[in-house]
Amino acid sequence: MGPFPFADPGHRGSRQPEVAASEPVGSLAAVPLEIPDFQAYCGSDPPQFQNEAELECAKILDYYAVPWEYEPRTFVLETDEDGRVTEAFTPDFYLPEQDLFLEVTVMKQSLVTRKNRKLRKIREQYPHVNVKLFYKRDIERLAQRYRLDLAS
Repeated sequence: MGPFPFADPGHRGSRQPEVAASEPVGSLAAVPLEIPDFQAYCGSDPPQFQNEAELECAKILDYYAVPWEYEPRTFVLETDEDGRVTEAFTPDFYLPEQDLFLEVTVMKQSLVTRKNRKLRKIREQYPHVNVKLFYKRDIERLAQRYRLDLAS
């Protein structure tokens, strides 16, 4: 791992460990999703999706044999005076053949301001990095077109 705790490619800030259904938990953990055997996935560790929309996007990429990785890189956006990371961004997918990062958000359009700000910072600080944000409306269109079952 590099000098920044967020530089770990598998790190996702608030990820909760999996627990048995009978174990008490202090906060709500993401519902474990059944992960298919992906054929176009290029990562080394099995992906741990944060929501159904990410899983469905991965299924589409895999169906069309588009090589993809899940959260392979974290971009440091801000550090404090001691060099500690204060803001970072980890896009959901990387498509190596297109050299493109994808971020999938199912938040309401009115709540994506923070993500848009982070994308603007990535474009300013990492001008060589291509990143695309898929909004809730984009995911809904894909779901309708491909008859996907997305839980809202």
